[in-house]
Amino acid sequence: MGYEIRTYGDPVLKSQSLAIENIDDKLVRLTDAMFDIMYEAPGIGLAAPQIGVQKQLFVYDIGDGADVLINPVVVESSGEWVYEEGCLSIPGLYVEMVRPKEILLKGINIDGEEVTVEADELLSRLFQHELDHLNGVLMFERMTPDQRTEALAEYRRLTESLESASGVREKSKGQEPKVIKLK
Repeated sequence: MGYEIRTYGDPVLKSQSLAIENIDDKLVRLTDAMFDIMYEAPGIGLAAPQIGVQKQLFVYDIGDGADVLINPVVVESSGEWVYEEGCLSIPGLYVEMVRPKEILLKGINIDGEEVTVEADELLSRLFQHELDHLNGVLMFERMTPDQRTEALAEYRRLTESLESASGVREKSKGQEPKVIKLK
């Protein structure tokens, strides 16, 4: 089945995902396809809802090994970390956001084993971002009101310039990213 990354405005991105009850060959093939899509985008994480699959699952790779997390839950969090966050479903836009610096996450790996992962900084942010997707939350909803207003306006500008340049909506590869700073 051909999947593509869903972008802001697609209602599937606002829906709560369902827990996965069974890990089978179909799910393994889905994760393989998700890795291909994530690497091609390019990105460091991809949640199943971003390709229209309403399952509690995401794939990730921040350079120290690729992995899959199923039915993930944050057990603990601490600290704060401000960092520029982007999203494959909101291409071309990066926003400085505050999230917990460290988290303890529990989930299941693709072999069906329960795992616990301690994450900080980038990995922590990635996990929280992908968990938001599993819960139907986009980064616009995590922004301050001023950031949201500015980010939505910038995103509209980006998508309109892409549509007028190509006649259709495309990914913003090669386009200079816009960073919305905290005020």
